Amino acid sequence: MNIHTKLCELLGIQYPIIQAGMAGGPANADLVIAVSEAGGLGTLGAAYMKPEEIRESIRKIKSNTEKPFAVNLFCTSMDDYLVGIEPVQSVLNGIRENLSLSPRGNDIQTENLFNGQLKILIEENVPIISTAFGLLSSIEIEQINSKGIKTMAMVTTVKEAILAENHGVDVLVAQGSDAGGHRGTFDISEDPYGANIGTFSLIPQVVDAVNIPVVAAGGIMDGRGLVAALALGAKGVQMGTAFLPSLESGAHPSYKRALHESNEESTILTKVFSGRPARGIKNTFITDFEKSGVSPMPFPTQNSLTSDIRKEAAKQSNPEYMSLWAGQATRLLRKSIEAGKLVEICITEAKDLLGNRK
Repeated sequence: MNIHTKLCELLGIQYPIIQAGMAGGPANADLVIAVSEAGGLGTLGAAYMKPEEIRESIRKIKSNTEKPFAVNLFCTSMDDYLVGIEPVQSVLNGIRENLSLSPRGNDIQTENLFNGQLKILIEENVPIISTAFGLLSSIEIEQINSKGIKTMAMVTTVKEAILAENHGVDVLVAQGSDAGGHRGTFDISEDPYGANIGTFSLIPQVVDAVNIPVVAAGGIMDGRGLVAALALGAKGVQMGTAFLPSLESGAHPSYKRALHESNEESTILTKVFSGRPARGIKNTFITDFEKSGVSPMPFPTQNSLTSDIRKEAAKQSNPEYMSLWAGQATRLLRKSIEAGKLVEICITEAKDLLGNRK
């Protein structure tokens, strides 16, 4: 088994390790630079960033590494749905009191940044664009391909994988239920909590169904996970939670502490922070909202409604009201490690397991 896979050749990277594009701050330019410089593929989590912020980050990355990197965006509707907002805002106002925040009214408007974000990625000629929650349009794919930009898409089922391949995507990231953060399921109307197939059940089924490289995501924290994924036919792995506590990560210090205090039983799937199913560490916000019996608003409305709570919790260093996205393998986290060192350790572990072969 060769560590240098087809994925490495396609993306121009040394090692088949991709750092997940965790939106909201953790996957910042510093983390991307560190991972890419170490031979993996760093990914900027740009889904919530304004276009000019993305441009600034891309230019920072390019000025600090000549290695390939990716930028991740959300491909989904950003239209607000306001029916039923009153009871949701009432519950949230009760939670706001705990943080000494003023109550909010029912007016909300989520800014749709996608077209401007994608325009920046094309203008800046980023090497790779990755997507979650859906696919770029055929016209967008053609435009991106004409620039020589590669595309990756997150999938959670074989059906989604085949759809993405037929759509012209270059690489599939197959996300198992072990993964932290948002489920990448395209359409959650059929299953409100998304497709939740375990990583090592999903990978071989996706591999058998498509002809493009498959990357395994979910619960992979070390060289053992990399070797296991390769054995099942994946051409690489994507790791998110593993990089959160790294020195370069933009995750809040309280978030990092919560990760190290958690274990395999700490996380649940919830929609209360954003309106889309996501795996995170259960805390007071989740408990109190779910106890209310009120259903959260759909994405992106719920995400916009809870934004002030999450920001204030971060200011107060209060993890009980922060979205603590995490996968199911947090006992395997390494403390106070440089992201590049983590890449090196995973590769060394994998090579040792393979008898020091390439």
